[in-house]
Amino acid sequence: MEKTKKELEEELMKFPELEQKEITKRMNDINTFMAHENEVCLRGTDEFGKDFTVWFDSYDFLNWIDKDQLDYIKEQLTKYIQEK
Repeated sequence: MEKTKKELEEELMKFPELEQKEITKRMNDINTFMAHENEVCLRGTDEFGKDFTVWFDSYDFLNWIDKDQLDYIKEQLTKYIQEK
């Protein structure tokens, strides 16, 4: 018996990853950076050692990661290193 479009949509919506309202992951060991056309890619492993890839819209990424943000990240990292 072939499933109807509505049945397929309902089945698709049962996937737990689609039901999550928020995804929180930690990317460890970043090993790949790639920029292609309008996308930026970071690849590494997650907190469980599994391969993990994140894609960003290039324009949004550049708007968010500006000089002020990079300065802030460096400042916070310097504090962390000095406290260790």
